[in-house]
Amino acid sequence: MANQKHLDILSSGKTLWNKWRREFADVQAFEPDLHGADLHGMALSGIDLHGADLTEVNLQDADLRGANLRQADLRNSNLKSANLTDADLFQARLNWANLRNAILSHANLKRADLRNVHLDGAELDGVVLERTLLDEAYLPKTHQGAVSLEQS
Repeated sequence: MANQKHLDILSSGKTLWNKWRREFADVQAFEPDLHGADLHGMALSGIDLHGADLTEVNLQDADLRGANLRQADLRNSNLKSANLTDADLFQARLNWANLRNAILSHANLKRADLRNVHLDGAELDGVVLERTLLDEAYLPKTHQGAVSLEQS
């Protein structure tokens, strides 16, 4: 269950949330707990959610353009139709997440874990999946030409 204090700060807006994250930047192992939260349709562009526990979170239709999701745990989350354009998902854990119809254009998915993810209808223009785990992931053939699959 999500930490209510974390949810309250997040609902106060991006400016307050990002300020709060900067204040705790030097606290080792500080990771916001938003596990299971309903953030459906929220405007979260530019939000700092690096390292956050976002497991089983509903982010359907959320605006996450330019969001910092580095090393975030998004396992089993609903990101259907979410806008993740230019989002930083470096080393994010996305296994079993719903990314159907998500916009991932120019997102950083390097070293992300996309095992068992279904990307049906997702926009993947400009995405580089360098060293990304894609075991059992469904990547539609219509998009494979627009995606760089560098595995080195």
